Amino acid sequence: MKNETNFWQGNVALAHGALAAGCRFFGGYPITPSSEIAEVMAEELPKLNGRFIQMEDEIAGIAAAIGASMTGKKSMTATSGPGFSLKQENLGLAYMAEIPLVVVDVMRGGPSTGLPTSISQQDVMQARWGTHGDHATIAYAPSSVQECYETAIKAFNMAERFRQPVLIMSD
Repeated sequence: MKNETNFWQGNVALAHGALAAGCRFFGGYPITPSSEIAEVMAEELPKLNGRFIQMEDEIAGIAAAIGASMTGKKSMTATSGPGFSLKQENLGLAYMAEIPLVVVDVMRGGPSTGLPTSISQQDVMQARWGTHGDHATIAYAPSSVQECYETAIKAFNMAERFRQPVLIMSD
């Protein structure tokens, strides 16, 4: 990226940080409030000879990202609260099989009428204790748009270094 100033939302910064880190595969399913990540990846990945696949559900999104990572592609998926719950079984598989990938959870309250698009930090405990097994978890919680960009890069580096999923928990 050139020396320029961009006025982005955190989700857009996360997506561009992932691209700068070398992410070339995104498998996901649109869910508010993480949808902008998928939108950026859908637009930008083809320009970089990468692949964006909108899957039929959240479970398939992480399964596709795991499969892409197993072929050597830097891969990512993004979701929000209820979708993060659905990803737990495959997330546990990725920990057990030492598969590097990045999972972004743009946390939200819910699921209840009138609340789903409000921000929250309700998934923080699930980030550590959501899956079965005894494994270390690397989870980042960026606190600014700049940190969203930088954290995406750091997450890919840590996933490769430690051969495991890395979580980005944003709100």
